[in-house]
Order: sequence, then structure tokens, then C-alpha cells
Amino acid sequence: MEIIRLADYNIFVGSIWKELQSFLSENSYSKIAVLVDDNTKDHCLPLLEKNIRDLKFTIIQIPSGEQHKHIQTCQYIWEKMMDAEMDRKGLLINLGGGVIGDMGGFCASTFKRGFDFIQIPTTLLSQVDASIGGKLGVDFMQIKNSIGIFNNPKAVFVDAVFLKTLSFREIRSGFAEIIKHSLIADLMQWSKIKQLQSLEGIDWSSFLVPSLKIKQAVVEKDPFEKGWRKALNFGHTIGHAVEGYALETKVPLLHGEAIAIGFITEAYLSHKKVGLSGLELKEIVQFILKIYDPKPLPESAFPTYLSLMSNDKKNENNEINFSLIYPVGKAIINQTADEILITESLRYYNNLFAN
Repeated sequence: MEIIRLADYNIFVGSIWKELQSFLSENSYSKIAVLVDDNTKDHCLPLLEKNIRDLKFTIIQIPSGEQHKHIQTCQYIWEKMMDAEMDRKGLLINLGGGVIGDMGGFCASTFKRGFDFIQIPTTLLSQVDASIGGKLGVDFMQIKNSIGIFNNPKAVFVDAVFLKTLSFREIRSGFAEIIKHSLIADLMQWSKIKQLQSLEGIDWSSFLVPSLKIKQAVVEKDPFEKGWRKALNFGHTIGHAVEGYALETKVPLLHGEAIAIGFITEAYLSHKKVGLSGLELKEIVQFILKIYDPKPLPESAFPTYLSLMSNDKKNENNEINFSLIYPVGKAIINQTADEILITESLRYYNNLFAN
């Protein structure tokens, strides 16, 4: 067990059950609810019930998927909290991926002006990134996380045992955030990652703590995303637009799949804007193409992507804001690009499939 200590909560990494039992025993909660989706109810809730046998709780179940991360689902969660007579001395256990953690934390923080919640992230994506840092909220009008608040959990419990319940596609999606942490802050880890030929047989537990420590360092320096925390958005300005658009199509993308496209396009912007070398750009592109097997973007969607980017919450003064990299292993925040250069980056990406 490794404990990563932040200012006002701890992240427990390893076999979590002893620490979780101690946490519940030490805090006298009036009522406990567990938020799950269709997948975590079947595959993860039994692990919780098996290991914390005397836990009495209400189950709140929602549909799985980013397409359900909206205010109507919050309304359903609040209704179930009301039915369970949850009060301000209650606890919500968010058992799931980034959608569960973001939306559950938001609902707990706003119901009756707020009560405690903890995160038990069950996807690789949420274990290395989404459950840490207190950013909570929902999507609105195709804009990712555009309604939300900052509020920290009481604790986070990260256990690689849950990763055994995931599909390869979900694992690959979560791997994108590990790549991001390496590209913005850990050249040595990127040097190891880019040598991988596939994601088969990887011991993911070895990646958890290094990525969490990068996120910890960034969050502690800038808890409310006023400055340096924006570094964590590398790949996400374009990636979120691609993801938001795809959610309304017949072929939605997982978060990491869209962000991987963002890595290529924003690495290109890094090359054009801040001096990322052509060799570093090529290495990033080749690795993403090898691992993610992405597809070209419809050029007819470019205006929609730009419109979605123009509403990104990081923007200031009507300029689209990016976090870029130069060199690999170092982020440069608050970089802007006009629509001509952004469109050029999208065409650069599509041209990779021209032959």
C-alpha cells in the first residue's frame, strides 16, 4: 500500500480494503449510498460487498457512458438521494470511472449544499487522472465538463484489481492519460512508453503511482486551474471537441481515443508555435498511430470542432487556449492559435492517412 498525501485528503494505492474499512469505521456517517453504472454494478460492486461485509448502503444506478453525463442524470441521482433520505452527514461512494466520479462528486457537493463523497475509481483513466484533483461536473451542449465545481473528496482508493474488469478498449483509453503525464512532465517515462509495441501483458499497477504523483504535483501547485494546472489539458482542447462531436454520431469515441487525436494535432501546434522538434513530433505521431489505430476526421465537421473549441472553459479574451509541449517532458501553458492554424493541424492529422 502506498499513500499519496495531498493537502486535505489521501490517495490510497494498492489493496484498498483495509484502509477503506478503517475510513468507514472512523467516520460515523448517517447514511451511505453507492453510485454505480450498469457495468460497475455487475463487475465492481460485488468486490465491494465481498470485502466490506457489514456495509449498509443504498445503491444508485445510472446508465454507463459519457452520453449520460448531463444534468438530467444528476436530477435522477438527486431524486434517489432524496428517496433515501440522505442528509448532510451522509456519504456517497463513487464506484466507477470518470463519469461516475465527476457526476457523483458534483451531485454530492450540491445536494442539500453538500455532503462527503469518496472516489473508488475502477477504470485506468479515472485511476491515473479523473478521480484526482476535485474537478467535478457534467457536459452541457456538447461541451465537456462545462457545468461544474471544484470540491475535493474525503479520500480516494485506487486498486488495480478493478482493471481486470475492463475491456482492452477501455484500458487503451485510460492509457492516454499516462501518455499525457509523460509528455508534459516525465521525459524518462515517455522514453520507456514509446518503446512499447503493444499494450498486451502490461502490469498497469507499475504506472499508477508515477502518474498519480505527476497529477498530485500539478494539482497542489494550482488547485483551481488558475495557471499551471492547465498543463494537464495538453491534447484536450482539440480532443474534447472531437469527443463531443463524436458523441452525437453513430460511432462515439472513448475519451482516450479522442484525446489521442488531440495529442497528434496539438503536438503539431507545438511544432509550429513553440518549437517542438520535427523528430519529437514524428515519434509522438508514430506511437499514437501504432497504439490507437485512429481514423481520419470528417472535414465537414471542422467548423463544428472549431465552434466547440471556441466554447472551451479554458479560453480567455475570445481566443482558443492550448497547453503545448516543448520539449517533450515540459508543458507550456496559455498558448493560443487561430482558426487557420487549428484547421491546418486537423488537415495535418488527416493527411497521415492519405497514402
